[in-house]
Amino acid sequence: MKVSDSVCASLLKSVLCSRCDPFSAELYRVDSGPRKVPVLCNGTVSADSPQSQNNSTDFCSEVWNECQNVTLVNSPFASPQDGMPVNSTSKLSDTWKSKSAFCNAFGGSSDADSACFDGEPVKLNNTETPSSPSGMCLEKIGNGSYLNMVAHPDGSNRVFLSNQPGKIWLATVPEEGSGEELVIDESNPFLDLTDEVFTDTEFGMMGIAFHPKFHENGRFFTSFNCDKVKWPQCAGICACNSDVGCDPSQLSFDNGAEPCRYHSVIAEFSAKGTSVRPQEVRRIFTMGLPFTSHHGGQILFGPEDGYLYFMMGDGGGRGDPYNFSQNKKSLLGKIVRLDIDSIPSATRVSELDLWGNYSIPIDNPFSEDKELAPEIWALGFRNPWRCSFDFERPSYFLCADVGQEEFEEVDIVIKGGNYGWRVYEGPFLYNPPKSPGGNTSSSSINPIFPVMGYNHSDVNKAEGSASITGGYFYRSRTDPCMYGRYLYADLYGAGIWAGTETPKNSGNFTSSKLDFSCAKDSPIPCSDKAGSSGFSLGFIFSFGQDNRNDIFILTSSGLYRVVRPSRCNYTCSTENVTGLVRPDSGHPPSPSPSTSKRIRPGDSLLELLFFSFSFFFLFGFSCFL
Repeated sequence: MKVSDSVCASLLKSVLCSRCDPFSAELYRVDSGPRKVPVLCNGTVSADSPQSQNNSTDFCSEVWNECQNVTLVNSPFASPQDGMPVNSTSKLSDTWKSKSAFCNAFGGSSDADSACFDGEPVKLNNTETPSSPSGMCLEKIGNGSYLNMVAHPDGSNRVFLSNQPGKIWLATVPEEGSGEELVIDESNPFLDLTDEVFTDTEFGMMGIAFHPKFHENGRFFTSFNCDKVKWPQCAGICACNSDVGCDPSQLSFDNGAEPCRYHSVIAEFSAKGTSVRPQEVRRIFTMGLPFTSHHGGQILFGPEDGYLYFMMGDGGGRGDPYNFSQNKKSLLGKIVRLDIDSIPSATRVSELDLWGNYSIPIDNPFSEDKELAPEIWALGFRNPWRCSFDFERPSYFLCADVGQEEFEEVDIVIKGGNYGWRVYEGPFLYNPPKSPGGNTSSSSINPIFPVMGYNHSDVNKAEGSASITGGYFYRSRTDPCMYGRYLYADLYGAGIWAGTETPKNSGNFTSSKLDFSCAKDSPIPCSDKAGSSGFSLGFIFSFGQDNRNDIFILTSSGLYRVVRPSRCNYTCSTENVTGLVRPDSGHPPSPSPSTSKRIRPGDSLLELLFFSFSFFFLFGFSCFL
């Protein structure tokens, strides 16, 4: 964009650069379609806003006063309805006849639910640093080894659990401290897809998700891998194709498998009560995989926009040799966002070259970056392993991404964000060993670096390997000293971390490694760790969250729940030891004013191993492939 007036140019530069602000989700809040500029402050900050009172300037008026009669080339304020061609010129006064009209279109204020842009980075009032928990107390409530846990949408104490081979169970979670175990009948699964699911080290049923209106429509979805040699219905377009500059005939066999023999699938099913139709209702997505690792596979629904998010790895191969993660036409190494409520006709699916039965949300990033495949929400991932939304702040969408050789990371995912792989591994520049698919220069991207993470050298020093498992913001009152912290872990059980954001809503985190113990009164005794006074969790596959907002850890040794710290003799000054009152399952604790913002993520920013050890390298050794 060319601007002749220097003062106006400076103002517009700050406006355009605000897209990189940690709070761009709030600044670019959308009521009806995407916007090219942030909400410009046009008044004072309200008393209940978490935004600093310093943000009180009428910045919208300043922009109007300095730029109204300046000729702009490709103005970001030009309305797309105007049909203006590329490199067209315009003035603000051509479209808006007054400051009032201009600021009605682009201005706004800061209140409890939003922020506005005043020409400077957003600053928040709350700078309180909460005290760190002295440790994490766990109880073991189940012996099963599961990969996914999803709270029942009805708000009850029931959860869905699934394993890698392809079974889903409906289970009942006992009250914390009751001394009871998980109620589950593993001989009677809710759904059994073991005949369709291909299971191996990095293959299997990788995710389950239930429609936000599941209680009305019974719709739910599974994400799994299949083998087209063994199952004829496993057939889709290969992710290595001419559209992304890849020729599958040039790929070598990987672990004995030809390219795109295995596929990633999202399938829809229907349930009524506790029964389910065993046949899939609809194939949402099918994509052939060029290699045999790094397929992510988690699916979840956005809590505010209702769209389905699908986490996909770079497809495998050491160092992402075909640079799929940075290829804007490839869905590998991406987070994908789909509308599964508006199903197009088969003809339309073919015309649009879709991967299945879904439609594209109109505010996906392709609406602003025409180079992007329309399904893409964010790019630059190696193997995103476990993502979650913070239910108190839906603009906070955090994903853990498995590293290659140096660093494991946690990212705040925003609309159109580029998280660097394979140009960067975490905060470090990465030099790929081979590049038949070409390179992307560091100067050509604007990477978003991790907010949390750890170096491989910090864990498993003997094995020299690491693999991150993403978790959740802790929002239960069971352990009040853990409240508001983001929990994540290493696959090998070498560490569990709590990330603390200071100040709140700043995007600035510090992580501390947690001491953890098993409660002496655990319903199921915990296994002792050989040569140690502690106990062994085994491999940490995933975290789970129930409708009470309690956090669970899904491991190779069983299912664990985070419980009151006093049960392990940990000290928490705010724990009510004598008169603990549990929140009702359907009523989460009331958030403090500084954490109560509800921003739509669409506005946007922000193995299971078999029981044999032959599968224990699910994510660890894959880091070195």
